[in-house]
This record gives sequence, C-alpha cells and structure tokens, in this order.
Amino acid sequence: MILAKGKLYDSGEQERILSAMEEEINHTLAEKTLSAETVVAAVDFLSKRIAAGAFDERIADLSPDGAVRYKELAAVILSREYIEYKLSTELGEGFFTPYRTKPPHNQKSICVRAMPLGTLLHIAAGNIDGLPAFSLAEGLLTGNVNIVKLPQADNGLTLMLITSLLEIEPALSDFIYVFDTPSADLAALKKMAVMADGIVVWGGDAAVSAVRQFAPVGARLIEWGHKLGFAYLSGPLNNSQELKELARHIASTRQLLCSSCQTIYLDTYSLDDLYDFCREFLPILEDAILKVPPSDLGGAAEITLLKYNDTLEKILKGTAAAPEEFRGTGCSLTACQDSELALSYMFGNCYVKRLPKENIITVLRRKKGYLQTAGLICPDEEREVLTHLLARSGVVRITRAGTMSEEFCGEAHDGQYPLRRYTRIVNIEET
Repeated sequence: MILAKGKLYDSGEQERILSAMEEEINHTLAEKTLSAETVVAAVDFLSKRIAAGAFDERIADLSPDGAVRYKELAAVILSREYIEYKLSTELGEGFFTPYRTKPPHNQKSICVRAMPLGTLLHIAAGNIDGLPAFSLAEGLLTGNVNIVKLPQADNGLTLMLITSLLEIEPALSDFIYVFDTPSADLAALKKMAVMADGIVVWGGDAAVSAVRQFAPVGARLIEWGHKLGFAYLSGPLNNSQELKELARHIASTRQLLCSSCQTIYLDTYSLDDLYDFCREFLPILEDAILKVPPSDLGGAAEITLLKYNDTLEKILKGTAAAPEEFRGTGCSLTACQDSELALSYMFGNCYVKRLPKENIITVLRRKKGYLQTAGLICPDEEREVLTHLLARSGVVRITRAGTMSEEFCGEAHDGQYPLRRYTRIVNIEET
C-alpha cells in the first residue's frame, strides 16, 4: 500500500503518484509550514493510544517480548515530556526563532534563521519494530516533508500508526508519503532520492553502500548504520552482581541491538586469564539464558549451523591459534587469541578477548565508525581513566555493563543529534 497526502492507494499506482509528487512537495514547501507543537500534540496523543491498547492486535504479531517492549518504548519516546526534552536538548530553546547578529570588521548585520532541511527520504531497516514511525516523527518535528520507504519485513504496523496519526492531526498529511517499494526497485528509489534534500538510511554496510550508489550529488546522506557494542572488564572480577547484570543484558537483548555486547574484553595480557574468566562466567550466563528462552528457535538454529560450519572450515584450513570454546546450555563463550572487535554469533554466544588498557585506542580505532556502546566493569578509582580512553578511541556511549541497551531521554544517536542533521541554517544579509 501507498499513503500520499492522507489517502491510501494500491501499490500499482506508484508510478503515477511519484510523477506528481515533486510538484506537490514544492507546493507544500512554498505554502505551508509545520510547527513543532502541532507534531508534539499529535504524537503524544498517538502514544497514549498505543499504551491504551489500540494497536494490540497488530503489535501481537511481533514476538511476545518484542510486543511488550514496543508498547513500553512507544509510550515513553512518543510522549510529550520525552519529545519536549529531546527538542530542548538537541536544538535548544528558540532554535527556529530568527535572530540578528553583527559580525566584526564593520561587516553588515545578518539575520540567522534555522530551517527544515526540506524533504527527507527515510529508508528504514526491518530489524527494529516500528522504526519507520519513530524516524518519521523526527522528520516531522523539524518541519520536513517526509518520504518513508518501508522495510519489506514491516507487518503493516507502521502504516497503521501513521494513518492513525493523520486521523489525530490531518494537517500532517501534506508532509507524509509512505511507500512499500521493494529495495530491488532502484528506478523508483532514485525518483524518491531526487526529490530529497536528505536521505536517512538505516541498516548495515550493504544498505548504506546501495544508497550511496543512487543518492544524487548534493543530497545530505544521513547514515544510521549498524554499530558494535562490547563490555570492558578491568581489575579484580569479584563483583558477581555486575557479572550477573552483564549476563542478563546478553540474554535479554539476544545481542541483536547495536548496543548489545558482542565481545567481552579483559584488561590483561594473559590467555590463561581468559580461560579462567570463561569458566567463571559461563554458569552465570547459562543461568541468565535459561530464564529467557529464545522465542526465535529458527534464528538460534541458524546460528548453531553457522558456528558448526565455521569450525569445520577452520579444521579444513588448518587455521592456527584456533579459539577455545566454552559451551553451556543455549550459550557459549569463545576465548580468542586476537583482540579485534567483531560481531558475535549472537543469541547468547559471546567472544572473550584480551585488551590491556595500554592498547585500547590502538585496537578500537581499527573499528572507528562502528563503535557505539561500551559496558564498563572496573574499580571506581579506574573508571575515570578508562572512560577517557574509551571515549578517545571513538566509543559514543559508556555505561554500566548491565545497562548497555537502556535508552535515556535526550541521548545522542550514535554520537550525533538527529534533529540537528535534519535542519539547515540560512544567513540573510540585512539591508
């Protein structure tokens, strides 16, 4: 289905709708503006409808834990309190209010005016339920016209949320276009991209690379790519409570989020320390995994096959310095000889590697651009120094190990404020 100017159309009308869109968008940009308050009021009302169960039937199509998490998340991040704090943090007070300034050297005064970027094309990934609706809300808050390309895995929830939003506030209809265009339809995606001042792309390296191929020169490419999270442990590991919290984090996220722990680093040069840690931590991880059994048995089975295949390949290739695997029920820890940050097999399967604090920046900088969250377990007297090293290496979120995936109001996204990226500054010379 397609949503354009508040009306639903069959996907077969895509070409006709696209051919008329540029003129419609230009008319909207010339004649209409969208205040943040209009968006905040509508989105806040939508969050209350979600929390009250208006979309439970469609949300139930998600995994059971995903449905509960989605409702809780939506009720918070779409609420007025959250959005107003987000606007204040990312843009500051009066961001869109023009002001005059007098440059030095007797230059003329200028008027500084913040404006929406113009038109945003959102290309959403399918690994986060409801992501297109959240991305759209950010585009609307900054006054942009928004073209949303739905992921093929979307189950109709996004379109239902957006149509409900338009019922709440019809004034938003001129600022929203939604398409269920397949990613393989490059001709249609290019037409959408040509109309866009900015392209917001969510997904992995392949998705970002594909968009770069058809993005027009001059369009602002706003990449929210896949990132990597890890835990860093230093000092005596005698705090069993923090290890239990790390295990619960690994089990509850199934390591599917950018903020999830993929690798556990130990501040040591000793390989024996890795083995000792794996023996100590494995039963803790196993206990956490058994309390959160996987709902996606197919995904867990696929990971098992991948691990088995990799093991066979290493045997056939005679790979030197093969890692030592410690297997538990529904989980495993792999003590590796290298120190490279890598995506794990997920679903309770985690790498354990050596990373002495002296090598933090050297090693982690090799993954610059992919670094996101570090969960830190260390003595209090070491926290400031280790936090500094992690931040200097490129890490953009540093938390306790058990709270690596917890969102907080006003936080940056991958080290940047999205709302600022969706705006531009216009300088006007005073006469």
